[in-house]
Amino acid sequence: MRTYKLHKAHLNKVSAAIALSLGLALSACGGMAGNRTLESVHQPVVEKTNYVLDVTTGPGGLSVPEQRRLTGWFDAMNLRYGDKIYIDDPLASAATRGAVEAVASRYGMLLTDGAPVTQGYVNAGTARVVVVRSVATVPGCPDWGNNSDTNFANATSHGYGCAVNSNLAVMVADPEHLVKGATGTGETVVASSTKAIGAFRDKAAKAGEVSSISTKGN
Repeated sequence: MRTYKLHKAHLNKVSAAIALSLGLALSACGGMAGNRTLESVHQPVVEKTNYVLDVTTGPGGLSVPEQRRLTGWFDAMNLRYGDKIYIDDPLASAATRGAVEAVASRYGMLLTDGAPVTQGYVNAGTARVVVVRSVATVPGCPDWGNNSDTNFANATSHGYGCAVNSNLAVMVADPEHLVKGATGTGETVVASSTKAIGAFRDKAAKAGEVSSISTKGN
């Protein structure tokens, strides 16, 4: 009787070990194929970085040397579509804003209202030009964490959507559009496209140019 009890206890230990190992194996398979939707696990993430330059201001806005320094900084920043330019001026000088706008316009950029909070204080007689640049990436891609051999639930693989989302993050002109989309200006495409035609038709003919051509018969 004592021998039978020891044998039974041994069998119970072996059965518990087998059950534990099978449970771990099945849980591992379930974790590898847990996404049973068509929504990709890895989504684009948009990160913003603030770049600042303090310029010396005066009654007339920015002096010529300060304008040149700002131009050199914009050149080094390689301004592009999607960048946002702000100005933090304690005096809220219209001349200073106009001078910064004039430099930014050479790059086809406009100033945005509402400067973000940056480190440090901006003293009177100084204005801070802030360039906010957004970058979109897809962390964790490519992801080869699972394969079809262990996909018993017929779930979506971990790497699903990595190619599409990574290409979208690289190709989007303004990464912030992935967060909130583009806002309209209230002007239709037809109205904006006819501006060039209207300017061409309204332009006065120069000397030597033909202003109109008659199609009537002689």
